[in-house]
Amino acid sequence: MIITISGIPGAGKSTVGKILAKKLDYRFLSMGDLRGVIAVKHGMTIDELNEIGKTEEWTDKEPDKELIRIGEQEDDYVIDTWIGFHLIPDSVKIFLKIDMRKGAERIFKDQRPDEPEKETIEEAEEMLKKRVKDTNDRFKKYYDADFLDESHYDLIIDTTSLTQEQVVEKIIVYIENFKLK
Repeated sequence: MIITISGIPGAGKSTVGKILAKKLDYRFLSMGDLRGVIAVKHGMTIDELNEIGKTEEWTDKEPDKELIRIGEQEDDYVIDTWIGFHLIPDSVKIFLKIDMRKGAERIFKDQRPDEPEKETIEEAEEMLKKRVKDTNDRFKKYYDADFLDESHYDLIIDTTSLTQEQVVEKIIVYIENFKLK
C-alpha cells in the first residue's frame, strides 16, 4: 500500500508522514525535502525554485519522475507530496488542512534551511499563502490538477487543533477500515 499525504504547509504532512511510516513499518519520502535538495543543488532556495517553476517545468518534472516510478514499482510507502493524488492514483490519498495562521506559526517556529528566514509570523503567513497559490497554479498548468480540490482525497483531516499523534491515529483507523473493504 502507498499512502500519499497532501495538504497545506504547516499542517504536519512531513511529521505525520514520518510517524505513520514508522508505525506501519513503511518507508517515508518527502517530496518537499527532495525539492529542497534540488533547490540547494542549483544554489537557490525552495521559493526561488518554485518561482522558476512558473515557467520551467523541469522543477516539477524532475522529482515527479521518481514519484511516478515509486507508484509503479514500489510498495509500503508513506509519501508527503502535494501532487501524489494525481501521480499515484491508486494510493490512499490523505489531505491535511490547517488554519493558515496556525500553519504560519508552525512554519515560523521550525524554519527550514532551504527557505528564506522569516522575521515575523505575518511574513511566514504571506509566504505560505503565496506558496500555496503558486504551487497550485503550477500543478494546474503542468498536470491540469488542483491539489486544493478536496474531492481528490479519501480522507481529509483538519489538524489545526489536533496533535500529531491524534492525526496519525485517525489515519490508522481509516487505513484499517480501508483494508477491510
